[in-house]
Amino acid sequence: MSDALPDFPRKGRGAVSNRAGRFERFDADAVDDGWRTHAPYDDQDAPPPLRTTLTRDMSKTIIARNESPDVPFDRSINPYRGCEHGCVYCFARPTHAWLGLSPGLDFETKLFFKPDAAQLLERELRRPKYECRVLAMGTNTDPYQPVERRLGITRDILRVLSDFNHPVGIVTKSALVARDIDILSDMAARGLVQVCVSVTTLDAKLAMTLEPRAPTPTRRLATIRALADAGIPTGVMAAPVIPALTDSEIESILAAARESGARTASYVLLRLPLEVSPLFREWLHAHAPDRAGRVMAILREARGGKDYDSAFGTRMKGAGPHAEMLRQRFEAATRRLGFDAGCSFRLDVGRFRPPLSRDGQLALF
Repeated sequence: MSDALPDFPRKGRGAVSNRAGRFERFDADAVDDGWRTHAPYDDQDAPPPLRTTLTRDMSKTIIARNESPDVPFDRSINPYRGCEHGCVYCFARPTHAWLGLSPGLDFETKLFFKPDAAQLLERELRRPKYECRVLAMGTNTDPYQPVERRLGITRDILRVLSDFNHPVGIVTKSALVARDIDILSDMAARGLVQVCVSVTTLDAKLAMTLEPRAPTPTRRLATIRALADAGIPTGVMAAPVIPALTDSEIESILAAARESGARTASYVLLRLPLEVSPLFREWLHAHAPDRAGRVMAILREARGGKDYDSAFGTRMKGAGPHAEMLRQRFEAATRRLGFDAGCSFRLDVGRFRPPLSRDGQLALF
């Protein structure tokens, strides 16, 4: 009888497994067929490193809209599907299931990019009935993930937004955002941009397993400093807060970010929708087995006895005694440190004007 082989962490990757998404009829497991003469999973068994692949996403539109009452925007742009940062807790992982791929390792290794994003955006902004509202970037996958260094899609999008005097709010955990300080500082002078940098933990060792290909906490704090020094309104997102793992750091994260120049602050309690829950549980048992039970017990208490509750109003912060204590700690720390209100993207929508079209004719439509 063949025995299923256990999954194990891979260097530089966040998810432990690559289980099929919820829409697939079949799943595949590695098994021991009895022919091996050595112990399971020694160095001879280890598979080669997973390589990142890129596929063109030929979407015909670029602006996604939502009606969620608990986010400060109603439209967003995502230049990429999937994210090489590999954050195991990423709530966007289940979107890969729509593509017939796994929200596990596929999400961080099989990436899709939108090469015509800037052109599609310009076309949408020129539509006669377009009404300007703040656009958000980084709400699903990070617009400054590693492939952006080579592809430059996010930078092209920012050029279009700047030309149209269109406000944008950016959320990222990447130091690469500092590359675009030339564009961002010019937009900031017109009240058109705010950047929020996500800091989950100050523990570099923990960050290496939680967010294996994201910049270190130290680099993120340095990025906040660089943006703030350039006159760009910059905030910190202590997100996600993981009970019994990172929640003890919330005051120290806020203090370090404030010292680095952050003006606003927000937090989000860990969210585990759909396939993210089993992926995160696998990560806990692989990297923090002594805390796994405690983490999930507190989280379930804050989520009405479930791993996740998607109800508006509580999905971001949770409910119950632990969630309330976290809220009070956050509010006390932000008052003490002198933060402004949370990352709400209060930007100038009144400057929006389509520029002349590329052929030099007046942009009448």
